[in-house]
Amino acid sequence: MKNKKIIISIGIILVLLVGIFGFSTRIDLTQEKRYTLTDSTIKTLKAVKKPMMIEVYLDGDFPASFKQLQNETKFMLEEFRKINPKIDYKFIDPIKEKISRDTLEAMGMEPSILPNMKDGKISEIVLFPYAAVKYNTYGTAIPLIIQQTGIDASEQLNKSIENLEYNFVSTIKTMITEKRKNVGFLVNHDELRPDQFQGFLQLALDNYNVGPIIPHTRGELTMEDVPTLQKMDAIVIAKPRKPFTNQEKVILDQYIMNGGKTLWMLDAVNADMDTLYHSKKIMAYPQDLNLTDFMFNYGLRINSALVKDFQKAALRRIVVGEIAGNPQYASLLWPYFPLGINETGNPITRNINPLKFEFPTAIDTLGRPGIKTQVLYESSNRTTLKSTPNYVELSELQNIDSLSVMEKPSTPKIFAVALEGKFNSAYANRSEKNEYPKFKAKSGENKMIVISDGDVARNQVIRGEPLPLGEDLMTNQLYGNEQFLRNALEYLLDDDNLIELRSRSIEVRLLDGKRINDEKSYWQWLNLLLPLGIIGGMGALFFWLRKRKFA
Repeated sequence: MKNKKIIISIGIILVLLVGIFGFSTRIDLTQEKRYTLTDSTIKTLKAVKKPMMIEVYLDGDFPASFKQLQNETKFMLEEFRKINPKIDYKFIDPIKEKISRDTLEAMGMEPSILPNMKDGKISEIVLFPYAAVKYNTYGTAIPLIIQQTGIDASEQLNKSIENLEYNFVSTIKTMITEKRKNVGFLVNHDELRPDQFQGFLQLALDNYNVGPIIPHTRGELTMEDVPTLQKMDAIVIAKPRKPFTNQEKVILDQYIMNGGKTLWMLDAVNADMDTLYHSKKIMAYPQDLNLTDFMFNYGLRINSALVKDFQKAALRRIVVGEIAGNPQYASLLWPYFPLGINETGNPITRNINPLKFEFPTAIDTLGRPGIKTQVLYESSNRTTLKSTPNYVELSELQNIDSLSVMEKPSTPKIFAVALEGKFNSAYANRSEKNEYPKFKAKSGENKMIVISDGDVARNQVIRGEPLPLGEDLMTNQLYGNEQFLRNALEYLLDDDNLIELRSRSIEVRLLDGKRINDEKSYWQWLNLLLPLGIIGGMGALFFWLRKRKFA
């Protein structure tokens, strides 16, 4: 009987040990499900067929906020490894490992220099908050900290943690994808020159096969060009200046009906800042691209009145005076260059710097059955419209009647929209359909993005050298144009919808540093004495009960 009890006890202990150590699982009880990977993430991770190593350069002595980022990164990569054992990771302290700064910078990593307050002393900490993903002889660096202006350190940390899954998974997907998608650029309507388009071309080349669509004859698209278009998963129309012919519109219509994605960046008004700088005054006039009926079919109308935003606008640097023969400069708001505002939390526009528009016009959304219209960017509610043709003068920088405008709120003007759904052909009931073999009247699920400014994708060119897209050399500002266009292409071409990961919202619960310093001694003594008190109390109770029992 005694041996039987011993055997049963041993069996129970073994079952408990197997239950504890043999099976490992975690239940995500967080409100925002921060430790639950999405289906698209799991699908991407399972597609990794060869060993992948992720080296995270976030180890060592650094502030508590970065400890939080380190922990979140570690939790996520541990989940990655559970999904696919071929994915491994390690954390590296570059100082301890004696990795030179030049080596890290050569890998595309830029240092972050942080002030550190500890025990009443201020010091500097140099960090490289990056991860290096190595796969199949290739390697790339992933920034763990987002660069966004106008936010404090805690919000930056929060947004960085929100972006972790997207940054890792999108990079992994790019590295394991064997067949890249094709992106074509129309070039036969006096679009942006290659040097003006260099930044966008480069970001597209990072993830896609890219090339121009050059018509075979007469400088316009014809039926001979349809096979070339059919090879393109998406086409980009960036600042065309010549009107589209009716045949070209039918060809583009059928490209869309057959599943082709389109990114339109259109100027409804001709106005150029470089000319304005030289002449101080220009005539802005409507630019007819013969696309009014085409866009109307999708529930859009691009107006020909310039939007002037007196609250959210880019700065222009001009000469405002002279002292002792030296010109005096000032940076003033230029209302014709509004900064796009995104209040919708759309994943395409989330967590990026403001977008700079140049002489944009407003988009009216009319709505169409079966088409979902999402506003991506709009103006502030302190705007006016300037009808064209009309003069635009540089002196308006100094003569802005901003006070009167600020007192009169207006409806925000739309600059960019995304369309999703099943599109109807604009030519389903027109004779032009007879000119297109195998004409299709309705598309499957499709997407397009329309922007009422052709300069969104234009980078500045200084002395023949293109600057990074979004960089304004005159005011030393970096706008979010590059990241927006990168997201736009991913939105259009990502079948797994990874872009939705950018909409994840996570609340970071940081410890109160001031309270930690104020109550440090209290909690240390409490943690030391409380366990001793509990053990002593239990011992005294046991002694009293034993004494009472055998008294």
